[in-house]
Amino acid sequence: MSLCICAAVPVVLLEIPMGLIILLIVLAFIVGGGVGLYFLGKKAEKKQAEQQAQLEEHKQTIGMLIIDKKKMKIADSGLPDMVISQVPWYGKFQKLPIVKAKVGPKIMSLICDDKIFDDIPLKREVKASVSGIYIMEVRGVRGKLPPAEPKKKGLKGMIERLQEKAGAKPLK
Repeated sequence: MSLCICAAVPVVLLEIPMGLIILLIVLAFIVGGGVGLYFLGKKAEKKQAEQQAQLEEHKQTIGMLIIDKKKMKIADSGLPDMVISQVPWYGKFQKLPIVKAKVGPKIMSLICDDKIFDDIPLKREVKASVSGIYIMEVRGVRGKLPPAEPKKKGLKGMIERLQEKAGAKPLK
């Protein structure tokens, strides 16, 4: 009797198609990954909210003359060595928006928020909300800031930019 029960179990497993078993395993991995990413996202959101509150707490308004702005690697940015040494290894390969500005008598390199990087005017005096070496917000000292030029997207925009650089007349 027990011999029949043991023989029946493998027969039941063989009746399920192999494709369905693989599909169920892949589905389990996808659901598990989704749940894991959900909880990691919640944790990252909480951490970002704490950091944003800390930045807001230490924010101060400073008048500065913007000299230059570029996106560059942190090693080439001219930031203090103490700041560069605290960046994790994977962050050293990223390009950051760096702004060189004259604050009082000193010329400083500051990190800028990505959202406002395009809005910062060159060779103009601005009032900026700064927390440490991080620029959070920029306002014009005399009047409003000029609107940033909209970026041209797609193949047509790329062709126009290349023609502008080459000095050629645009095609119509």
